[in-house]
Amino acid sequence: MRRLQLNVGIGLTTVVVAMALLSFVWTPFDPLQVVPADKLAAPGWPHILGADGFGIDILSQLLVGARSALLVGIVSVALAAVVGVPLGIIAGQNGGWLDELISRLADIVFAFPALLLAILLAAVYGGSTWTAMVAIGVATIPAFARTSRAATLEVMAADYILAARACGTRGAKLALKHIWPNIAALVWIQASVGFAMAILAEAALAYLGLGTPRGTPTWGAMLRDAQGYIFTDPLQALWPGLAIAIAVLGFNLLGDGLRDVLDPKLREAR
Repeated sequence: MRRLQLNVGIGLTTVVVAMALLSFVWTPFDPLQVVPADKLAAPGWPHILGADGFGIDILSQLLVGARSALLVGIVSVALAAVVGVPLGIIAGQNGGWLDELISRLADIVFAFPALLLAILLAAVYGGSTWTAMVAIGVATIPAFARTSRAATLEVMAADYILAARACGTRGAKLALKHIWPNIAALVWIQASVGFAMAILAEAALAYLGLGTPRGTPTWGAMLRDAQGYIFTDPLQALWPGLAIAIAVLGFNLLGDGLRDVLDPKLREAR
């Protein structure tokens, strides 16, 4: 039963990744081609999922939109992990004023949600995919820092760390040789959950016009364009909403499944 979440998560995320990969080699139509004659075409042939208010094929947009969602997720999570994990390890390993400083900085950044950071960055640099990725990545740094710090504190209390320090192993060598291998599983779990939140945040930013600009199909932009037809043609909003739900649910279940499988405490409890 504990592997059910993991298997379902892997299945759903595989669907999203397959959509993105497929879009590189094939789409039913040009995802940017406006065909007024096909405006609001019902699902069928040749538009399997129908066409939007501009006559653009919905399935083609969904496939290309998966690309944007995964790109934002990968870059923002990588940015958050590269900055947050070392900060968390440093804080947990050294303690004292350095731990207090990093923890308080994380609290300050945590107070600014990704949406607010994106609005601030968009006001200065303009809305773009990179603006969304940086905003989401910076907003996610505290989560990685807190997770890494808590795991590091637990590892530092272990006997093998005391033995390593007695042998003269300290600093970066201690972190790389003993701390990181023992917290890596938790970081991967946090990355999976952070990926889901990044996809959701990217969709929200695109919906508000602060993310990827027009010219690149995204699920959030599809929802924005569909809001005018919510009562007359609700399928316009159903398809991108379903895609977002599948992606977010898939990565959340993947994170929960990895936690159940990789966390030794949960294994012992079962």
